[in-house]
Amino acid sequence: MTRRHQLEASLRTLALSGMLDTLEARLAQAHAGELGHVEFLEALCEDEISRRQAAALERRVRAARFERTCTIEEFDFSYNPKTPTAVIRDLATLRFIEAGESAVLHGPVGVGKSHVAQAIGHIACRKGHSVAFTKTSRLLADLAGGRADRSWESRLRRWVRPTLLILDDFAMRELTAAQADDLYELVSDRTDRSVVITANRSAQDWYPLFPNPVVAESILDRLVNRAHHVHMDGKSYRPKQRPTEKAAR
Repeated sequence: MTRRHQLEASLRTLALSGMLDTLEARLAQAHAGELGHVEFLEALCEDEISRRQAAALERRVRAARFERTCTIEEFDFSYNPKTPTAVIRDLATLRFIEAGESAVLHGPVGVGKSHVAQAIGHIACRKGHSVAFTKTSRLLADLAGGRADRSWESRLRRWVRPTLLILDDFAMRELTAAQADDLYELVSDRTDRSVVITANRSAQDWYPLFPNPVVAESILDRLVNRAHHVHMDGKSYRPKQRPTEKAAR
């Protein structure tokens, strides 16, 4: 076995596939005199770090279960002049996560609330945070299923664990007493952990949806009073996404 093959075998054994993938290119640079011995090794290390960071990001994004990959960079802030661009960009810095705060994005359908929420989640994944995205109805159904099969505590922990939890379509309909109780446990256990909520209704209209005003006050006091409230208004983006006749054929 040649030294080259020995090196490749060693890289595979050490699970350094990032180095292995770029070894040919880095050797060519070294032979051309573009890299000295230390620079060659440093470049290979950087290649391996980049590969591991990309793989970790992919795992975090996959674990988040976004509906689709959304980014702040692709969001059309100019489409609706009323879009609070500065506030959204400030949320995108993730300072609110560092402070243990939350965010409520509310407004009519189609104005980009879910896109912005998932884009913030994607930034959080890029910064190394764990993220979970879900429709609120699905989360409540999941916890209800846990009560049925006695896995409620483990299911609750799964929603409590992520650094950032994104609850899409919050306050769509009235809650049952059991759903309100589950939501109370979730919010209580996520104290100082950030939540991003999207809703068609503003927070002041959420209270009547709870069957017990005491439970409502306990939940919303934690969610609402430590949250940045962002009203998104304007025309719907969805007509822009409608397939053209040519594309539909």
